[in-house]
Amino acid sequence: MNAIRQLRDVGQSLWLDNITRELLDNGKLRRYIDELSITGLTSNPTIFEHAIGSTGAYDEAIRSKTAGGNSGAALFVELALEDLRRAADLFRPAFDASDGDDGWVSMELSPLLAGDTAGSIAAAARIQRQADRPNLYIKIPGTPAGIDAIEESIYAGVPINVTLLFSREQYLAAAGAYLRGIERRIAAGREPRVASVASLFVSRWDRAVSDTAPMELRNRLGIAIAGRTYRAYRELLASARWRKLAAAGARPQRLLWASTGTKDPDAPQTLYVEALAAPGTIDTIPEKTLHALAEQGALRGVMAEDGGDAEAVLARYAQAGVDVDALALRLQREGAQAFVKSWQSLMQQIDAKSGTLARTASAERAPKRTSR
Repeated sequence: MNAIRQLRDVGQSLWLDNITRELLDNGKLRRYIDELSITGLTSNPTIFEHAIGSTGAYDEAIRSKTAGGNSGAALFVELALEDLRRAADLFRPAFDASDGDDGWVSMELSPLLAGDTAGSIAAAARIQRQADRPNLYIKIPGTPAGIDAIEESIYAGVPINVTLLFSREQYLAAAGAYLRGIERRIAAGREPRVASVASLFVSRWDRAVSDTAPMELRNRLGIAIAGRTYRAYRELLASARWRKLAAAGARPQRLLWASTGTKDPDAPQTLYVEALAAPGTIDTIPEKTLHALAEQGALRGVMAEDGGDAEAVLARYAQAGVDVDALALRLQREGAQAFVKSWQSLMQQIDAKSGTLARTASAERAPKRTSR
């Protein structure tokens, strides 16, 4: 039995950490669904920066939308949603078969809104309506500034993927925002079934300490943080607070493992995917990791609900001088800054392409001079 089938049998969903127009046009995403059990995908500004900047697949759409008066962020949202609608339709059977627990795609808000609660709430609702798909998440970072926007968006009935979580404490803050939003909906007599996932980033932990961690602890920090967070996730689902909401018809906010591609070239490509096998969770994986999993993955067990040896490993890191609380804050801050950088680069790419394509179209329309 291959590792992908084993993970599905465990009860874990596999989502692709990528989207490009080429993946849709050449049928590769369809094959990933049919042959490799992919049941969802995520996107972010960096993914779209690479997709739009490295190919001409979006040129015609940019040309036509620019001619129609779109530019900048509004133009990007239109481009991204064209891809995400197509992907959402491909995943719709998984969405329907799972009663809405699976089969999702995700669209990130502009990272420039990270400190703007009201702006984030309004943009999340607007993009969700604009997408016109029931299986599209809006991604809001789980930063201190994002927590209120998450709660208010859940209360408004907008499905939310909480991104840029790096620790148990950050996860619990995001989970608390979700629970409060659902509790307020129930108190207001509204439908409590609003979907959400909480995305914990894993491999960036090990990259951050790769030059300072003792060799015997190499590539163990991210998995330990995940184990600690998974214990908190299971405890929350067993709590009286959650059981009350579940009895009212609420669905759980699923824990999602993000950044699970191996950064260390000396480590197995499937290191994190194999270690993070856990029922009720989602693993978003890059294409390279997906292929490695299909070809050489070997599932050796599932995560312990009590976190296994996570606390013992984290204690060893503390003895080695690693302050995980401070590092979690740093990683979240750096992640947000990286998305801002990608967003700004993406806007520059779109503006440059819009101008070049418009000039080309104008030149093609100009009357040709004839020699006499």
